[in-house]
Amino acid sequence: MAGDVDVGDVIVLPGADETVLVSRVRLGQGGLIFTVTSDGGDAPEEERPVKLTAEVRLCSRGRDLV
Repeated sequence: MAGDVDVGDVIVLPGADETVLVSRVRLGQGGLIFTVTSDGGDAPEEERPVKLTAEVRLCSRGRDLV
């Protein structure tokens, strides 16, 4: 299903240029928490948690109302 993220997927996080490898996915308070590591493979890197939340935007005829 489009938009699904599973363990083992390589993704690009919002606002980042580098890809990361997803090692864990869980539902946290207010969003999804991915545990990721660098996908570079050059040097082992520590796992780090990344929380992704949804943003709600109000639009009127294609313009943001914020």
